[in-house]
Amino acid sequence: MATYPFTAADLEALRQWDTPTICNALELVAPHRRGHGFTVRPMVAVDPKLPPICGLARTGTQRAAFPSGRSKEADRAMRVGWYEYVADAALPTVVCLQDLDDTPGVGAFWGEVNSAVHKGLGAQGVVTNGSVRDLDMFAPGFQGIAGVVNPSHAYVHIVALNLDVTIHGMQVKHDDVVHADRHGAVVVPHDVVTKIPAAIELLTRKEKVILDMARSHGFNITKLKEALAKSDEIH
Repeated sequence: MATYPFTAADLEALRQWDTPTICNALELVAPHRRGHGFTVRPMVAVDPKLPPICGLARTGTQRAAFPSGRSKEADRAMRVGWYEYVADAALPTVVCLQDLDDTPGVGAFWGEVNSAVHKGLGAQGVVTNGSVRDLDMFAPGFQGIAGVVNPSHAYVHIVALNLDVTIHGMQVKHDDVVHADRHGAVVVPHDVVTKIPAAIELLTRKEKVILDMARSHGFNITKLKEALAKSDEIH
C-alpha cells in the first residue's frame, strides 16, 4: 500500500479554493513549477458551479475514431481492468484520461453511465482532452473537465492504463495530486500539499492591501504605489 505525506483531509481542504488560487500558491511554495504542470488550453466544465476536485491521479489513454482491433472479450477485459485500476485507491481520485485521436473528442467515454460508475468507485471527476456528453445526466457531484462536448460514443475504447499522460499541456503520472475546476487543472507536488493553505493565507493578506486600495474612493497611481509597497512588506 502506497503512503503519502498528506491525508484525505489535506486533499479535501484544498477543495475550498479554486484552481487559479492553487496555482498562485504553487508559485510561492514550488517556484520551479511556475511555467508548467497545468493545462494551457480552454476546457469545458460539465457543471461550472461544482466545487473544485482534488485527488490522486488515475491515468489512462483512449481512442474513438476507429475500432480497437481487439476481440470483444479483450475489449471487455481492458474495460474491467480499467475499472479495477480506478477502484484501487486509498484516497479520493481524479481520473486523467488522454484522448490519442488525431482529433481528440471524436467519441465520448464520459456520460451518464461512466460518470456514475467512476463516482461509485471513488473518483471525484475526470480531466480529459477528449469529450463528454449526457451533460444533464452526469452523476450528481461528479465533475467533468473536458476538451469538447460531443453526442456520440463513436468507437471509444481504453487503450492503456497507469501510464504518464499529457492533457492540454499538463503532464500527469499515476498518483500525482490533481486539482481541477472550471478553469482547468494543475498537478500539486506531494511535498507541498500541506504547505498550500499557509501560502494562500499569506497571499490573501498581501493581495488584500492592493484590493482594498483599488476599491477605495480616490484611488490613483500614487495610492497604488503605496499599496504595492505595503504588500511587499507582508511576510
